[in-house]
Amino acid sequence: MDKGVAHFLHRIRFPLGFVGLIWVIHLIQVFGGIDLRTLGVFPRHLEGLPGILTSPLIHGSWGHLFFNSLSFVMIGTVLFWFYPRIAFKSVLWLYLLSGLGIWIFGQPNSFHIGASGVIYGMVSLVFWNGIFRRNVKSIILALIILMMYSGFFEGIVPGQEGISWEGHLSGAVAGIILAWFFRKQIEVDEIKPPVLEDDEEKTYFLPRDTFDMTLAERRALWEQQQNR
Repeated sequence: MDKGVAHFLHRIRFPLGFVGLIWVIHLIQVFGGIDLRTLGVFPRHLEGLPGILTSPLIHGSWGHLFFNSLSFVMIGTVLFWFYPRIAFKSVLWLYLLSGLGIWIFGQPNSFHIGASGVIYGMVSLVFWNGIFRRNVKSIILALIILMMYSGFFEGIVPGQEGISWEGHLSGAVAGIILAWFFRKQIEVDEIKPPVLEDDEEKTYFLPRDTFDMTLAERRALWEQQQNR
């Protein structure tokens, strides 16, 4: 296998592995005739707390599974390829915080399932990295994410039946917090190379002390150059 391809697959092994896991679980649920929706988050009930760990792994339909899988691979590839230093721990925190947000603020008397909250958190994280880091790479990625996922904003609007907007909003807010918290954990490609003194001088069209010289000093320098 080409080294570049191998390196790419190594970087995105977690998004691919997670999507593979949720597909296996859904296949078991469908063909085993098992209803796993009770493993979702049940807000404000102690017995619903374990759902924080299990709810992102459960999906209610093939459409739900497919959409979340595609989104997770796409945004996960961006996150793990361009921000490898913070990617895994960010997803771990988003996983926990989005579920906790559902448990605290979610619609009661119903189970909340799906990885949408984590996905919203990843989208929010990449976008807000552009705001807080303000380097060329992060700003370009933020603009790309804004164009690709502009429709996601509808998912945090309350009142949509069958959609856990609380999980989406919790994930998005967690993404903002993590983008700020990890803003100083710079990636290798974001580190500016040191500028040597000789190189720094070459970037100036005139000597750096040109405007600090007196008129007499400038005239003497000019006459000196003319006599060479």
